[in-house]
Amino acid sequence: MEYSSLELLKQDYWLFEDDHLSLRLYPHFYDDKESLAHFDLLKNTIDWKTEKIKIFGKEHLVPRVVAWQGEEGVKYKYSGVLHKAVGWSSEIEDIKNKIESETRTKYNSVLLNRYRGGSDKMGWHSDDEKELGVNPVIASLTFGAVRRFDFKEKVKENPKSLKLHLPSGSLLIMEGETQHYWKHQIPQQKKVEEERINLTFRLIKA
Repeated sequence: MEYSSLELLKQDYWLFEDDHLSLRLYPHFYDDKESLAHFDLLKNTIDWKTEKIKIFGKEHLVPRVVAWQGEEGVKYKYSGVLHKAVGWSSEIEDIKNKIESETRTKYNSVLLNRYRGGSDKMGWHSDDEKELGVNPVIASLTFGAVRRFDFKEKVKENPKSLKLHLPSGSLLIMEGETQHYWKHQIPQQKKVEEERINLTFRLIKA
């Protein structure tokens, strides 16, 4: 199943529920003017870094640039990379407060990913680290280029799939048992030339 950004923008709110997949999408969480302003400010003020991750014991450059913020003292490790939060910038904290108000969920950290064009990507994974708890609620906010966000069941035979072309200013909530039964990715789309910035808010519990 696949939804274009134009299809998603026709509604103020989307709910996707199917075989342990539980998603909420707010296509217009920020309007076009607000989204552009946030994109420009984040691109030019965040201390973006290129990181290395370990996959099967080998180091690889992450195919995007990243940043990490959160409540002081919060730590989060994935793929061999340990992130230590040292506080919030004022803009990120304002965004966090708006998301918390809408979702009625508290978040204490955010991972920022900047995709510099269609060659930048994120591979298949699930946000199922023990630090996130049993059924984590994860908020994913998009500014900039429309990129495809893929979901696929973890079963080996005939896995179901879902493809969402997320518009700028949209907020996607992943919750329930989603991380246990599904994985997701941002695939390469080499025809995309524009940049995309994604903010993924999480609650780290340990």
